[in-house]
Amino acid sequence: MSERRIRNNRIRRRQELRRHVFTGFVTAALVISFSLLFFSFKIKAQSSEEVQYKYYKSIQVQPGDSLWDYASLYGDSRYYDSHRDYIKEVTAMNALTDEQITAGQYLILPYYDANFVE
Repeated sequence: MSERRIRNNRIRRRQELRRHVFTGFVTAALVISFSLLFFSFKIKAQSSEEVQYKYYKSIQVQPGDSLWDYASLYGDSRYYDSHRDYIKEVTAMNALTDEQITAGQYLILPYYDANFVE
């Protein structure tokens, strides 16, 4: 009777060991698969795409200048739907109540610079 119990225990331990080894292999395979999948998407997302950098410039308003002049210089249509959108951003940034600016006044103007990632 005890030999049978010992034999059954050995068989059960081998089965448990096989189950643990199998579970370990499956877990390792899943981790490797998901890692490869994740990093392959990351590499594709970074390949030769355009990166846009937004900068800010402080200028002193010259006689005869208007926000529309600055919008035509810095309000690139790739980044703003219209010159009106650019002017709204400038007035908000500089805490202006309207579009009126005076000579000698300092303004902060946003502009974009596009660089390519290789």
